[in-house]
Amino acid sequence: MIICCLTFILLATFSTGPGHGEAETRECAYYNANWELEKTNKSGVEQCEGEKDKRLHCYASWRNNSGSIELVKKGCWLDDFNCYDRVECVATEENPQVFFCCCEGNYCNDRFFHFPESVPEVVFEPPPPTPSLLNILVYALLPITGLSMIILLAFWMYRHRKPPYGHVDMNEDTSLPSPSPLEGLKPLQLLEIKARGRFGCVWKARLMNDYVAVKIFPVQDKLSWQNERDIYTTPGMKHENVLRYIGSEKRGSNLEMELWLISSFHERGSLSDYLKGNVISWNELGHIAETMSCGLSFLHEDIPRCKGEGPKPAIAHRDFKSKNVLLKMDLSVCIADFGLAVRFEPGKPPGDTHGQVGTRRYMAPEVLEGAINFQRDAFLRIDMYAMGLVLWELIMRCTAADGPVDEYILPFEEEIGQHPTLEDLQDVVVHKKLRPVLKECWYKHPGLALFCETIEECWDHDAEARLSAGCVVERISQIRRLINGTTSDCLVTMVTAVTNVDLPPKESSI
Repeated sequence: MIICCLTFILLATFSTGPGHGEAETRECAYYNANWELEKTNKSGVEQCEGEKDKRLHCYASWRNNSGSIELVKKGCWLDDFNCYDRVECVATEENPQVFFCCCEGNYCNDRFFHFPESVPEVVFEPPPPTPSLLNILVYALLPITGLSMIILLAFWMYRHRKPPYGHVDMNEDTSLPSPSPLEGLKPLQLLEIKARGRFGCVWKARLMNDYVAVKIFPVQDKLSWQNERDIYTTPGMKHENVLRYIGSEKRGSNLEMELWLISSFHERGSLSDYLKGNVISWNELGHIAETMSCGLSFLHEDIPRCKGEGPKPAIAHRDFKSKNVLLKMDLSVCIADFGLAVRFEPGKPPGDTHGQVGTRRYMAPEVLEGAINFQRDAFLRIDMYAMGLVLWELIMRCTAADGPVDEYILPFEEEIGQHPTLEDLQDVVVHKKLRPVLKECWYKHPGLALFCETIEECWDHDAEARLSAGCVVERISQIRRLINGTTSDCLVTMVTAVTNVDLPPKESSI
């Protein structure tokens, strides 16, 4: 009986033509502020194309910089119920970073407005047409139809339930056509480039009501995109100090194809960028260092089974540096960029373990001289050397020590400049066994003195003598408890005790 009713309603719907208030959209005003970068037209008219049973809309996005309107993009928008029956392009959010509006009707986005929801909006509607007998029958059957659809939808959602954004990832079979981006969700809206790297650029984007990060790889870096996606989708690969993965996509075709990797967005950006413009307190130093070492310890750890998922293998990052360490709003760390990472699964080869990969400045001595032992522990120790350098970057910008805080510089920048060659680093790191300077004033602070000792054991020239990531977590946790639980009357005693410790000589420090 229900199927007969649904069939009758569908026939009635098709016979009545477009619904009340629906304006047909075929052309929209077009504009792209990033036209040079994206190699598109700057402005003009965009022909809207879509599925026959889907509505088409126009949209506009812009910024308001102290009263100055900066247009970002205009063009066609896919079927979105938020745009239904809107004859004008009106943004209603109170004060977003990027204003957005959509509407129905040709060129309806030519003009755009901002009316916050708190301001009452006057809507002019044409007088309703005289209801026909057919419409009365449709309205009478509408509640039954709606209830049937809700039941069917609930059943479908139960059968196809997935974690949030889980269906973003696409089938890897390249013989199949690429699915539409984020099928079933509002399309991603790229807003601005936040960073550029070896394998592409990172965009801040909008997905539904959230900001996300979109890392775009050119097609020639497909292996890096594929490797990073595989690392993120490793069973058990979820941790508060590892960047949250949302999904991946292919855009375009052939040589113009772009490979997208979508993750959570963090406004503070990388640790390197943050330290360039900010100094950090003792407590902030401890918090950043501990959460960073927790993230690396999680990567390096073999976890037999994690919440019903298969065993998580040990993972070596192989490009650990302050640029690949992101900061959340509370200054907790999440580790990102796994394009060069390697998994060590029992009984399986680790994949591409080419020796000299990563960022030169952060390469361990054994990497620089090409003398790597291609075993799991050897790759994990290479990460620990780089962690020592990142911890040095943190201490350099800490206000805990007496005296002025130096301007931010990269490791070895003082010794060999901003663009060192492989030969420069081999001479300084391998042959002369030099490391960035640990300043005398740092040893006068009890906590920083213990940090310096930990750093020296991380970047030790002898790889087998380096601390593990788990050991660094314990060290930093103990240092924080020791210093934060110490009264000011005990500080002098502690400084004396720390500086009088008879440490073995370290060739790896200056």
